[in-house]
Amino acid sequence: MNENGRSIVAFTMVSHAIVHTYELSIPILVVIWLSEFSVTTATIGTIVAVGYALFGIGALPSGILADRYSTKSMVLIGLAGMGASFLLLSAAQGTATIALALALWGVFASVHHPASLSLISTGVSESGTGFAYHGMAGNLGIAFGPLVTASLLIVFDWRLVSALLVVPAVLAVAYALTAEFDEMAAVDVGGNDEGSGADGDGTAGDDRSGGPDSLAGFLADSRALFTLGFTLAMAVVLMNGVFYRGVLTFLPDVLGGYLPDVSGIGLFAPDSPMAEEFDLASYLYAGLLTVGIAGQYVGGKLTDRIPVSAGLAAVFGALVVLAAAFIPVAEAGLWPLVAISAVFGFVLFAIQPLYQAAIAVYSPPDGRGLSYGYTYLANFGIGAAGAALAGILLDLTSVARTFLLLALIPAAGAVVALALYSVVDAE
Repeated sequence: MNENGRSIVAFTMVSHAIVHTYELSIPILVVIWLSEFSVTTATIGTIVAVGYALFGIGALPSGILADRYSTKSMVLIGLAGMGASFLLLSAAQGTATIALALALWGVFASVHHPASLSLISTGVSESGTGFAYHGMAGNLGIAFGPLVTASLLIVFDWRLVSALLVVPAVLAVAYALTAEFDEMAAVDVGGNDEGSGADGDGTAGDDRSGGPDSLAGFLADSRALFTLGFTLAMAVVLMNGVFYRGVLTFLPDVLGGYLPDVSGIGLFAPDSPMAEEFDLASYLYAGLLTVGIAGQYVGGKLTDRIPVSAGLAAVFGALVVLAAAFIPVAEAGLWPLVAISAVFGFVLFAIQPLYQAAIAVYSPPDGRGLSYGYTYLANFGIGAAGAALAGILLDLTSVARTFLLLALIPAAGAVVALALYSVVDAE
C-alpha cells in the first residue's frame, strides 16, 4: 500500500475504533444509570434506542453530504461531535440530558461509516485491504471498549469516566489535523474507473461535488444508483444486518446457558455491579469479537483476490452451517463451545469487508457517499429489526430452533450473492 493509502487507512481506523468504543460503552453506563436515577428499564431502553436509531438513520444524509464535501472534514466533524456529546453526558444530572447527549452522539456517529468507507473506496488502491484494516480497528473498539469503560468505573464516578472518554476523540482530531492525503487518488471520477491511485498521485484531488443539492437531485441520483447490481448488493447488506443484530444481541445470554457457573472469575469483585456485566459468558463473547479481527483481515484480503459476489456466497453458506450447528456443538461441552464460538466470530466478521467492497464495485465513485449512506441505513437501521426478531423467536421457541430459523437469513443472503455472481458478474 502506498503512502497515501496508509494515511487514509490509519485515519479511518482511529475513527472506527472510537465510534464503536462509544457505542459499546453506553450499555455499561446503563447499569449505573438504572441504579442512580429513579427510572425504569423501559425509559432508559427507549433513550438508548433513540441514539442507536439515529446512528443508522443518519447514515443516509451523512452519505449525501460525503459526496459534496471533503470526507476527511466529515470524519473530523463526526469525531469532534462524538467527543462533545460525551462531554455533555459527563455533566448530566438527569435523564433528559442523557437523552440529548445520546441523540447527539447518534447523529455525529452516523457520519463515520459513509464518509470513511467512501474515502477508502476512492483514495486507497488496495481498497479490500483498506476495508479489512478499517474493520479490524472497529472490532478492537467493540471488544475492548466495554472492558475499558467498566475498568474505569471501578475507580471513578460515571460522569468523570464519560469525560475521560472524550480524550480519545480529542487525540484523534489532533492526529487527523496533521494527516495529509488525496481523497480521490484511486479513481478517475470522469471515467468512473479505477486508475490514478496506483501511485497515490491522483489528479482528482479532494473534489466531491457530485452529490445532490435538492430533493429532486437526490431522487434522481438514487434512481441512477439502484442498478440491478447495486440493488442485489443492498439486499446482501440487509441480510447481513438482520442476521448480525439477531445473533449478537442475545448471544451473551445464550452462551451463559452453556457455560459452567464459576464464581470469582473475572476482573471485578463479585459484589461489584460490573461483575454481572462481565461474567464468564461476557469474556467468551469478547473473545468471539476479538477473533473477528482476524476474520476482517482475511475477508478484506479475499476482496482483492476473488470476485466479491463469490466470496459473499461462500461466507453466507458457512454462516448457515455454523448457525445450524452452534447449539448442538455448544451442548457437547465447554471446549467445543469455545471452538465453534471462535470460528463463528471469524466468519461473521469476514463478511463485512466483502459487502463493503461489493458496494464499491456496483456504485459510481462520485456517488460512494450516497451508496454507503444507503448501506448503513440498511445495515444498522433496518438491520436492527434482527434484534426484535431474535427476541420474539426466543420467546416463542427454543434456543436451538431460534438458531435454525435465523440460519434462513444467511441462506437467503447466499442465494442473493449467487444471483449477483451469475446474473450481474456474468454480463
